[in-house]
Amino acid sequence: MTTQQIGHFIGGNPMASRSERTSDVFNPATGAVTAKVALATPSELNAAVAAAHAAFPAWSQTSPLRRARVMFKFKELLEEHSDQLAALITAEHGKVFTDAKGEVTRGIEVVEFACGIPQMMKGEYSEQVAGGIDAWSIRQALGVCVGITPFNFPVMVPMWMFPMAIACGNTFVLKPSERDPSASLLLAQLLTDAGLPDGVFNVVQGDKEAVDGLLHHPDVRAVSFVGSTPIAEYIYATGCAQGKRVQALGGAKNHMVVMPDADIPQTVDALMGAAFGSAGERCMAISVVVAVGNVADQLVEALVPRIAALKITQGMDLTAEMGPVVTQVHKEKIAGYIATGVKEGAKLVSDGRGFVLPGYENGFFLGGSLFDHVTPEMTIYKEEIFGPVLCIVRVPDFATALDLVNAHEYGNGTAIYTRDGNTAREYTHRVQVGMVGVNVPIPVPMAFHSFGGWKRSLFGDHHAHGPESVRFYTKQKAVTQRWPASTAAGAEFAMPTLK
Repeated sequence: MTTQQIGHFIGGNPMASRSERTSDVFNPATGAVTAKVALATPSELNAAVAAAHAAFPAWSQTSPLRRARVMFKFKELLEEHSDQLAALITAEHGKVFTDAKGEVTRGIEVVEFACGIPQMMKGEYSEQVAGGIDAWSIRQALGVCVGITPFNFPVMVPMWMFPMAIACGNTFVLKPSERDPSASLLLAQLLTDAGLPDGVFNVVQGDKEAVDGLLHHPDVRAVSFVGSTPIAEYIYATGCAQGKRVQALGGAKNHMVVMPDADIPQTVDALMGAAFGSAGERCMAISVVVAVGNVADQLVEALVPRIAALKITQGMDLTAEMGPVVTQVHKEKIAGYIATGVKEGAKLVSDGRGFVLPGYENGFFLGGSLFDHVTPEMTIYKEEIFGPVLCIVRVPDFATALDLVNAHEYGNGTAIYTRDGNTAREYTHRVQVGMVGVNVPIPVPMAFHSFGGWKRSLFGDHHAHGPESVRFYTKQKAVTQRWPASTAAGAEFAMPTLK
């Protein structure tokens, strides 16, 4: 049986790679290698950038209305192929099909927002700023933009980037995760089918060599990244040093503060989905509960049976609540964190390391794990585990809870569960985190708002998608105009001022 070979998409066509370097693609439910993805050669990477660079002049001069019509057609095709995209996600990432469908939907919402690009590209105009002088501003495309995206959302995160970049008049090179690359090629084909000109959107598969090649390429103008904080910091520093515009979204350690007046059944429902959905492989997953006052015992009592009852199975089973993690290496890394938590003195209430799914013994499965009596000095509190592990930290009052959240190096997302409006208002106002939920466990902004954290969860000045993305993917030009009939005779040597 021949192993499937996954290549690139360059200049409007799929392209087989000539690289001798490949990476295995797994089915996480079975542990089997299902494909080999090419790791691009320098010439293949250069070809992708060259195709985007060549397509830029014509595409940037295409009217925003025509660009929007391509986005409308792309949205229609995404909806027609949503099951196919979701199945690809489940096959290579492992998340359950219903969750994968939700991922596709959230990506489509960004495309819907991009359809309004004629309105968002409008500038500002001021008449008669001085005698006979008018002034206005316009926004223009940057050029070739790059997206470097993670394994955990192989459809949604790329669509945080390229629909807005392309709608703004840029061309794009996507470097998806080598863990689950197939969805990127289907997205490229759907864009072509929607009428996008050849070369406007390209996909190059690869690893760090491809990333470094893109960061140093002189024709790349902007780089968007989502991934871990160490890599985000590296990409930001390297890209900026090369004179590129960079937004690099990094890691997270998202806290949910649970007040004594919280609705416990509602809170537990929220925690189960937010901590164990997608096997905890979400940058907005809740991984820490900050239990205020005496609420921790109630939470533990309610969570333990719910974790034991999690429906963990292969993702195409529509009754599944949690699937496998992405690779065996990642499974072992998560298990290592659990062992470290025990060693450092946390109380392991639920241990998911021994979970085995009959018939899928080689799959990368873990059960849900719950730690109690976690302290801020412990590794499992400080570091992002990115797996189905929930930690409970006990604090005496609201002020301590707020200080705890604010002291953490990450500031991506957070939530507070309470019935008290003043407590919720104080938390949302004072917490040093970029995205906040009040009785909402995963406060991912809608596509017409923007996504991004604070502190070491974001490197750069602009958040992803929404209005912030228009500012990131365009540069502003200010024009001041006067016609000869209104120009006074004689040279003027003083600093220009309004007259």
